[in-house]
Amino acid sequence: MRTNKKKRIRKKISTARTITMIFTCIIVIGTVLLKLPLSSKYGQNISWIDSFFIATSATCVTGLSPLAIHNQFNAFGQIVILFLIEIGGIGFMSIPVLFFSIRRKRINFSTRILLRDSMNLETKSGEFKLALSILKISFLIQFIGATILSSQFIPKYGIPQGIWFGIFHAISAFCNAGFDLFGNSLISFTEMPIVLLTISLLIVFGGLGFIVWIDLLQIRRKRLSLQSKLALATTIMLILIGCTFFSRTIEYQGSIINNISNIFFLAITPRTAGFFTLNYGTIKQYELMITMVLMFIGGTSGSTAGGLKTTTFSILMLKVFSVFKGKERTDIFYRSINEATISKAMTLFALSLIICTASIFILSITEVSEQSNLITITFEVISALGTVGLSAGITPTLTIVGKLVIIFLMFIGRVGSLTVIASLNNKSNEQEAKIKYPEEIIMLG
Repeated sequence: MRTNKKKRIRKKISTARTITMIFTCIIVIGTVLLKLPLSSKYGQNISWIDSFFIATSATCVTGLSPLAIHNQFNAFGQIVILFLIEIGGIGFMSIPVLFFSIRRKRINFSTRILLRDSMNLETKSGEFKLALSILKISFLIQFIGATILSSQFIPKYGIPQGIWFGIFHAISAFCNAGFDLFGNSLISFTEMPIVLLTISLLIVFGGLGFIVWIDLLQIRRKRLSLQSKLALATTIMLILIGCTFFSRTIEYQGSIINNISNIFFLAITPRTAGFFTLNYGTIKQYELMITMVLMFIGGTSGSTAGGLKTTTFSILMLKVFSVFKGKERTDIFYRSINEATISKAMTLFALSLIICTASIFILSITEVSEQSNLITITFEVISALGTVGLSAGITPTLTIVGKLVIIFLMFIGRVGSLTVIASLNNKSNEQEAKIKYPEEIIMLG
């Protein structure tokens, strides 16, 4: 019995380490490809640190960049970035899933475990079929988004470039990456509601979570899981809160649909997307604050989004409300939430705060440019950890140490702090099963 338990523990740690190593390998390959003169316009290759930064940002679907992507990279370089975004967004295990599907071969058990953990699947069986369904849904949504965006871009940029812009920005939006080829994100499209609404919906679809989509498609045959209910309820609540605050930000002009699309976009994009239609370095402090809160929460578990995650946030809030009511159990939708899940949510929240605080402290020492202050540094740190990609203007001025800190935050934000910690841990918890010490009460508050 103990031997089996020990094997399961080692298998879990091994999986976490494998995920971390594969993400690292993808970033290294991307760094080398982006460094090549073949990737840059006019053969002007970039520094290793900038190449490393952009490869990490693309693989971790963040969108932060010290360089203007549209000016620096040619078609080959942009394709490399797009592939990094797709692999990082949908998951690196999408490649073997497609391979096994095309070859019609059975997938072995260890690959199934890696597939389940890499895509944050809770299922104990049918991982391959579920992953294949996720890929089909993802590609279908991206195809529809690319078609709509291309129809808007072709009249302005011509057929070849319009189609390419449609494909690139549809994938970037669905994967919540935020990379753009315009140089000023979507500032030039504030009066094109179809573009803003399409980008916004792609962000929502990608950040809602694959499991939620599977549940919604099967709603006639079974009821929604608690995971899906919490994700949908929290997502709707955060969108409404964002719309309420950002309705004061825009300058009302043009049609009603144009104003609504701008408000909706501003409420959606902090949810780990990274596209913007205004300069975040010039908006009011309370608007920066609500943006940082939305960035910190992020999207849903098992999605292309980063951040603390909507389900983690909702579980923490539900636990707080239960404590206020004097209840020992945490209940929602006629279901009780497992205490182990609540403990994991608290751990994730604590780790996020510790990582943010330490990073802000380091950057406050290393970054001394005119744009850098405590607010802009905090904004940059939360944006990187939440894999959002929005910036208050300090990304191009970051020092080498600052870039390395942001790279670390983007990696942690995408791979997951618990996964990275598990990959570094060589010890099992076998001793914990042998020894149990007496409990003692400690005063709190």
